[in-house]
Amino acid sequence: MHLKPKIRALLELESGSNDPMAVFLTIGMVQLLTLPDVTFLELVPLFIKQMGIGAIFGIVIGRLAVHIFNHIRLGYDGLYLVLGLTVVFLGYGLPGALGGSGFLSVYLIGLLLGKAEFIHRRSILRFFSGMAWLMQIALFLTLGLLVFPSQLPAIAGPGLLLSFILMFIARPASVFLTLIFSPLKLNEKTFVAWVGLRGAVPVVLATFPLLANIPQSDTIFHLVFFVVLTSVLAQGPLIPWVARLLKVDEVPRPVRTFPIEESPTGGYTNQLRELHVGANSNLAGKAIVELGLPQHFLVVLIARHDDMIIPTGGTVLEPGDTMLVLATSEAFAEVEKRIKASQH
Repeated sequence: MHLKPKIRALLELESGSNDPMAVFLTIGMVQLLTLPDVTFLELVPLFIKQMGIGAIFGIVIGRLAVHIFNHIRLGYDGLYLVLGLTVVFLGYGLPGALGGSGFLSVYLIGLLLGKAEFIHRRSILRFFSGMAWLMQIALFLTLGLLVFPSQLPAIAGPGLLLSFILMFIARPASVFLTLIFSPLKLNEKTFVAWVGLRGAVPVVLATFPLLANIPQSDTIFHLVFFVVLTSVLAQGPLIPWVARLLKVDEVPRPVRTFPIEESPTGGYTNQLRELHVGANSNLAGKAIVELGLPQHFLVVLIARHDDMIIPTGGTVLEPGDTMLVLATSEAFAEVEKRIKASQH
């Protein structure tokens, strides 16, 4: 999917931030069902405690991790990946041990690390991307072992009814209510309302009643699994079509793989970045020397169609070119702003 930036950012924020709340609500409901003396009001201080401790640890450990990555010197590059795993385990375990939300903590750590620049950032991001896919595969395989297909037909009726309510009533109502003061347009809100896919997390949370021995917990688990399955099969394939219908998608930019990779070191302020020359940019047709680039800005390579061009000052830019540049953050921001302003 190639969505407009603000829609993509909103969906990513929702996807990552709603898991801590879902975990809290599930644990709270299990307590209400299993502990008769617990009231709903008692969940309020529990919520404040979980989210507060999780947020504090997430911010502190995230910022501390960036500092450690940039100042520690390990003998082998692979140890930085081990250090990254250590940050994740500490980020989840420490607030969890104190009654906080480890999910929220890890999510905030990921946000802070994703925005920061630190040594071996690219290799660490690739490592965790692969680990995330591996964990999703393992999670679905494990959950599949807990499901008995013979029990699904018996709950098909209630499952379809619940799926319909979630897709066409509950999700749209919650989205339009929470975005009532948002500057998003109607078509954008409608798309957000449709993209309410249920994934592995609800199925995982459905195991909590099983562990708590709540009556009919097995039925609850299979019902949740059925709803997730229906959501994936019914909503998932239609998302690209709905995005085009509501005009919230954009033309995908070709993904470039450059034969150069950067491994930043401490104190080195220049970074390799990519800049795209749009089809309607008035920079197209100009030579690099005519652009008036800042002093700390060097065009290293230009990707054009299926070719890589080693540029000189006289190299003329063409629409669709992707430049690989070596620059400071300030110089890059200045040129990026200039390129965006040149679109017409």
